[in-house]
Amino acid sequence: MIKKEVLDAINAQINAESYSAYLYLSMAAYFEDMGLSGFANWMKVQYQEEAAHALKFFNYLTERNGKVVLKAIEQVPVDFGGIVDVFEKTQVHEAHVTDLINNLMNVAMTANDHASQSFLKWFIDEQVEEEANVQKILDTLKLIDGQGNGIFMMDREFGQRVFVDPNAAV
Repeated sequence: MIKKEVLDAINAQINAESYSAYLYLSMAAYFEDMGLSGFANWMKVQYQEEAAHALKFFNYLTERNGKVVLKAIEQVPVDFGGIVDVFEKTQVHEAHVTDLINNLMNVAMTANDHASQSFLKWFIDEQVEEEANVQKILDTLKLIDGQGNGIFMMDREFGQRVFVDPNAAV
């Protein structure tokens, strides 16, 4: 049986992952309004990833006989200040999620919950990748000053991104 403090922390993380999903879907809508379907696709894939992360936590709790408690998701922003602003906000958000995952690991360590520590290792590695990907995009956007033909090239490239479900059987 999972300890209460770990259970509560993971339930809070399910909410945070759901918020992340909605945030990225809101960003996708913003890009759709701008006519940047490739950028919108990139954010839709982010949405799918975050929803899959929430489900991964959900499934973990049920495997450990923990009660999943879903709470209301906070309102996400719907207006942004341009392409660079969206990715700057994405970078800040991913750093925040990294902090949440690290704190969750601290809770599991304090509770001496080795199973949860093992489970959370995947998320720690995932956050390193997420932050690096967003930083690379931001670096490119700043290099092209967030405008011009580079945006169209990035839009085309981002339109090719596909979702890979981490919950699918390997």
